[in-house]
Amino acid sequence: MAKIANIDLGDFPLLLAPMEDVSDPPFRALCKKHGADLMYTEFISSEGLIRDAAKSLQKLDIYEYERPIGIQIFGSELEPMMESARIVEQTNPDILDINFGCPVKKVACKGAGAGILQDIPKMVRLTEAVVKSTNLPVTVKTRLGWNDETKFIVDVAEKLQDVGIQAISIHGRTRKQMYKGEADWSLIAETKNNPRLHIPVFGNGDIDTPQKALEYKNRYGVDGVMIGRASIGYPWIFREIKHFLKTGENLPPPQMEERVDAALEHFEMGLEWKGRKLGVVEMRRHYGNYFRGIRDFKEHRIRLVTEDDPNAVRDLLHQVKEKYGSFEFA
Repeated sequence: MAKIANIDLGDFPLLLAPMEDVSDPPFRALCKKHGADLMYTEFISSEGLIRDAAKSLQKLDIYEYERPIGIQIFGSELEPMMESARIVEQTNPDILDINFGCPVKKVACKGAGAGILQDIPKMVRLTEAVVKSTNLPVTVKTRLGWNDETKFIVDVAEKLQDVGIQAISIHGRTRKQMYKGEADWSLIAETKNNPRLHIPVFGNGDIDTPQKALEYKNRYGVDGVMIGRASIGYPWIFREIKHFLKTGENLPPPQMEERVDAALEHFEMGLEWKGRKLGVVEMRRHYGNYFRGIRDFKEHRIRLVTEDDPNAVRDLLHQVKEKYGSFEFA
């Protein structure tokens, strides 16, 4: 049974990874509907929060049906991170998460995200300061290390536990790898098997099928898995994994009507939450996955990712349902 503080997540929880411009409220609503046990917001800049930057403040939006929900922050300086923790607490999430894993240059090169993996003592000080700044349970998302020479995650996890974090999610790559190559879960398992560690350890990286989720559960002994890229445009990954873990059988994939209905629901929520322009533009990254594998779909895909008028997008999605309704996804 995985627990973060007094939050019971069940026997083998499935977590939605925090993804910039992806894991927003519209997308999270779909993932929750299809079985995500714990979700995190997009990461929020501590500097942006304390400056009252509109985009950062909007990312604090959470809803009762999402619970348990964690808000994730990132930064490299103690005072802004401590102040951000206090701001986050006022919005009443269940968990506060610290991003020590983002590999993107503009974040990492400022010493935030995965950049802090070059300075472990600072990482520990920063974490301790955040823990002391809030009554919320604090969790951490991180990577194995900065590069192959600095894979200190077993020791790092222990140090972070000692200053008060209550769970850790580990992406099985270094910052240098970005998202290339295969994720290495052996050090995630070693972290989990450290006899001094008693907090939940969640594994992240390359979980894209129910079979792999079960295999990694059994092979590496983690408390749960965090799913990122495999969920983009495919929130059904959570229900498929749960069904397979329970029965050993594959659920049939969602067919065209369900895919179009989900895309429309996602689209409408995006318009409501982000406004017309961003709602249209930021939905575009999802269409490829919603309709992956359809033969002769290129023309419709191009129109979906270039159309600016919401009514025209709605019409296109209804046309897709009508034209490809008999297409069978395997």
